[in-house]
Amino acid sequence: MLYYLFLELTKHMSGLNLFRYITTRAVAAAITAMLISLLLGPMFLRLLHRFQVKEKIRGDGPETHMAKAGTPTMGGILILIAVLVPTLLWADLSNRFILLILMVTVWMGAIGFMDDYLKAKKNQPRGLVGRYKMLGQIACGLLFFALLYFYPPSGEFSTHTNIPFFKNYILRLGLIFYIPFIVFIITGTSNAVNLTDGLDGLAIGLSAFCFIAFAGLTYIAGRVDYSSYLAVEYMPGAGELAIYCAAVIGASMGFLWFNAPPAQVFMGDTGALALGGVLGAIAILIKQEFLLAIVGGVFVVEALSVILQVASFRLKGKRIFKMAPLHHHFELLGWKEPKIVVRFWIIGAICALLTLSTLKIR
Repeated sequence: MLYYLFLELTKHMSGLNLFRYITTRAVAAAITAMLISLLLGPMFLRLLHRFQVKEKIRGDGPETHMAKAGTPTMGGILILIAVLVPTLLWADLSNRFILLILMVTVWMGAIGFMDDYLKAKKNQPRGLVGRYKMLGQIACGLLFFALLYFYPPSGEFSTHTNIPFFKNYILRLGLIFYIPFIVFIITGTSNAVNLTDGLDGLAIGLSAFCFIAFAGLTYIAGRVDYSSYLAVEYMPGAGELAIYCAAVIGASMGFLWFNAPPAQVFMGDTGALALGGVLGAIAILIKQEFLLAIVGGVFVVEALSVILQVASFRLKGKRIFKMAPLHHHFELLGWKEPKIVVRFWIIGAICALLTLSTLKIR
């Protein structure tokens, strides 16, 4: 909205032309998001305490986590407010990339909210029934595909995706395979981030690194000169997604102020499902789905640890890890929570750098 205001005011004040640039608005979005998180955070925490929206720790986790019982949850609401408001203020709302990503944010956030509400207020420890949660995620993927198909944000609809490390090579999936591919990406990334959200500050810190990388990728994809030089598929309008990514980065840093060990608030599924779903959606929009395995390397490993643990126990009756997801395994090995979080952050930062390096390693 401020974007349109400044656009109109440039007729009278030429200096405001600065806000035509995506980089300027991205910085503004990041700062706005961080300020919203930091300023609204204390009031939001008081509201959560007042309405008794507190975490109920399940007995099948590490014993050390029992001390966290009663910590306010549903902090994802604060994250979503801090992301959506700056995006609405600074992004071009006529841009279809932005509209698609806002849809995914709200949809996945709503699923997470229902799950958190049932846990915190209805005393249902497992929250939303797993099959209903999965149906909601699949529905989001199908709606996302439908909008892409009937209202492609950039040029004509296409079912191909790019292959990392190879210049000018693409994988054509065809419509039959592309639909489940989209559903798998959005469902998989949302669940992977959700599984990783088990230690104070872990998921939100890793998310920030992922969105830093995708801010760069979306900006490059939206620039005909940069995309041509780096042999990245040019997608007119995709650069606006960098503003959304910047808002997520700012919101993440602001939320981390309250979520750092020992956490004053948990993001819950409201934040985790939304951030994961959006991460997958952005990768789909810029045709870089396979880069998710690199940029979200920690998320992938965490999800795989759960899959392997369950498969091993069902097939052989044995567990590979002391506990899954993987961060709990290290906890039971005796690692302190802050050490696990910081070391996983370091790996996440390396993954983000590797993702950006793929632009030149071709």
